[in-house]
Amino acid sequence: MNDWILIFFCGLITFLTRFSMIALLKKEMFNNRIREVLSYVPSAIFPAIIFPAIFFDSNSIIQLEDNPKILAAIIATIVGIFSKNIVFTIFAGLIAYWSLIFI
Repeated sequence: MNDWILIFFCGLITFLTRFSMIALLKKEMFNNRIREVLSYVPSAIFPAIIFPAIFFDSNSIIQLEDNPKILAAIIATIVGIFSKNIVFTIFAGLIAYWSLIFI
């Protein structure tokens, strides 16, 4: 029971700290330069999430040789640059990866 209470309070604290930034800060407080810089934050975080999934194996060892995920990521990147469509990019990466591992 104590574990669930701890999990609940940790979730509540996390929610309140993130919600306070949205609810309490006014958009007028930021000038255009700060808004422009903050618009890149999701793009900067995304590679940190994706990099381990592509380059590390299940034992957390970097796998560069015989890794179909690297080639699929390169294909998806090229498709994303030319198409500028996130859904098409995701499907291209998935199809490339599945083709590499199953064919």
